Amino acid sequence: MTDNTEHGFASLPPPAAALGSAFARPKLIAAACIIALTLLGWAALALMSAGQGDMFAVLCRPSAGALSAADVSVVALMWTAMVLAMMLPSAAPMILTYAEIADTAARKGEPVVSPFALAAGYTVIWLGYAALATILQIAVTRTALLNSGLAAASGLFAGAIFIAAGVYQFSAFKHACLRQCQHPFPFFFANWATTTRGVFRLGLKQGLFCVGCCWAMMLVMFAVGIMNIVWMAGLAVVMTVEKIGAGRRFSHAVGAALILIGLGFVAAGFSAHWPGHAI
Repeated sequence: MTDNTEHGFASLPPPAAALGSAFARPKLIAAACIIALTLLGWAALALMSAGQGDMFAVLCRPSAGALSAADVSVVALMWTAMVLAMMLPSAAPMILTYAEIADTAARKGEPVVSPFALAAGYTVIWLGYAALATILQIAVTRTALLNSGLAAASGLFAGAIFIAAGVYQFSAFKHACLRQCQHPFPFFFANWATTTRGVFRLGLKQGLFCVGCCWAMMLVMFAVGIMNIVWMAGLAVVMTVEKIGAGRRFSHAVGAALILIGLGFVAAGFSAHWPGHAI
């Protein structure tokens, strides 16, 4: 006899019982959803990148008239896909920690809420960030701060973004948020909830911690090209490594690297305007 009886699947045929038992495991569900949504986000970004010239042409004309709802929707969809692709992997330790606690509680017959509620709250916060990033992208494009490749139009602007992101890596607020992301167990232990609304609020709070940790690094995309897949992947890896337990030295090293890159952009920007270098 398998352990399907503890989940109430004993009366089902063996294949159905095995499937039901698997889907009764919060940790398994959480892992599968993280992988699926992350792959969906990257697939959407790949498709958008392939059609970037046609999709975003209207946004690259600073003198163009008011954008249509469809134009704004395309930009919002892009940032939504970016959130799924870049942030869900870095949230995996937090979501899986909750799922593991819920799995243990479910085995003891205690009431638990699906990890979907936690992930939904977390995602709502990042969708809010995506909405703000959409507004920011449209604004900086209209003021000609982005070029036709959706990257910073000047070295000074790109350098300012990199330097700001690098300096933030050393801030106390950044590390306070990062600590919550790296060690979610004490947070869940102190704030455990057994209602959908309560777990959704836990997701909202964890989402805020995550935004507090990563918002500046996400803005680097405005410097290198919003649809730059290579930089997306690199930043996603950096943010994920930070959250799985890398120490302050790693965060500070990343900050120093960002500042150096920013200084390089600034130097290049000034150099372009020196006598004999201007075109």
